[in-house]
Amino acid sequence: MGLVSPIGNDVPTFWSAVQNGQSGIAPITAIDTSDLSVKFAGEVKNFDPTKHIDPKEAKKMDRYAQFSVYAAVEALMDAGLAKEELDPERTGVCIGTGEGGSTSIEEAVMRLAERGPSRVPPLTVAKGLANFGPAQIAMTLNLHGPCQCVVTACAAGTDAIGQGMRFIREGYADMMFAGGAEASVVRMCMASFINIQALSVRNDAPEKASRPFDRDRDGFVMAEGAGVLILEEYEHAVARGAKIYAEVAGFGSTCDAHHLTAPDPEGRGVAHAISLALDDAGLKPEDIDFVSAHGTSTPLNDPIETKAIKSAFGQHAYKLKVASLKSMTGHTIGASGAIESIAGILGMNSDFVHATINLDNPDPECDLDYVPNKGVNVPVRAFIKNSMGFGGQNAVVAFKKI
Repeated sequence: MGLVSPIGNDVPTFWSAVQNGQSGIAPITAIDTSDLSVKFAGEVKNFDPTKHIDPKEAKKMDRYAQFSVYAAVEALMDAGLAKEELDPERTGVCIGTGEGGSTSIEEAVMRLAERGPSRVPPLTVAKGLANFGPAQIAMTLNLHGPCQCVVTACAAGTDAIGQGMRFIREGYADMMFAGGAEASVVRMCMASFINIQALSVRNDAPEKASRPFDRDRDGFVMAEGAGVLILEEYEHAVARGAKIYAEVAGFGSTCDAHHLTAPDPEGRGVAHAISLALDDAGLKPEDIDFVSAHGTSTPLNDPIETKAIKSAFGQHAYKLKVASLKSMTGHTIGASGAIESIAGILGMNSDFVHATINLDNPDPECDLDYVPNKGVNVPVRAFIKNSMGFGGQNAVVAFKKI
């Protein structure tokens, strides 16, 4: 596993922050916010792409692609492998994103408007394309297997893990670099989300702004980052003596087909995706101990996701631990499912469930155990990762302890 995130650019640093309930939300430093009504986000801090990427190649990549490659190389190191040890024909990539190369697109549009078409950078299209996250991973690591990009908004990282699992199950690959990446803390994206009133406006206390399931939540917090998991066919992993964190056991994907930005009011699509993932994994609702919630901290998402969990799990819902990592990281959009899966897997290995921080005043409509403010030590046999995206995209992956 490898990542870059608002609370750490390697797994040990990230996991320490998660265990301690540390917020990564702070005033924005990378862009001009003087005319933006929201001036904070979950930025990746102290990021040096040249730690894992040749400086000349890094200049050809959007920040989104840099995050993708950086997290993939971190995952490769965590797997105890060198790129020369990978079988190029049997190793693939599946990365999810919501926006793709937002930074490069915004820069090009500004140059076009201000200085004319001759000043548009020639690599704009290549740097802006969503598939250049996975493509740059493949080029960096010389991988010739399946190389695909999943663009399903905030469900993309979770969808990519599920699709990566399917490539292995169906015999197209032995190993897949799977996850999500996003670099959407740019003026264009911030302005759009501000104008649809999706973001928290808690400028006076950014670290308290992301508060899933809390009565006083007022929107999500924009964030950025990447998470990559190396998925491997079980016998293949055992044969090389791999360190195995968990089994990717099941995947469910649905669409609400309801509204551009709002989920189905009863959470039917999410509930169905949960049931599909459990069926695919051969698990019963009672086998799940933890739900890594989508938990965006928006007025609509949190009670609807709560309804979906109750619908899928019945009375067992009240025995579950349910927590949202977005309370610490903010919403990393297409990267969120992957980053949050990593936190869930590390927790399952430690029999620990991270907190939902800033949950000070519970919403009466949200009446499950959201692990408020302090993580807990409890046995975790299996957990699910929920993701919900604009367009009604729902994705759920089930993970089991080995």
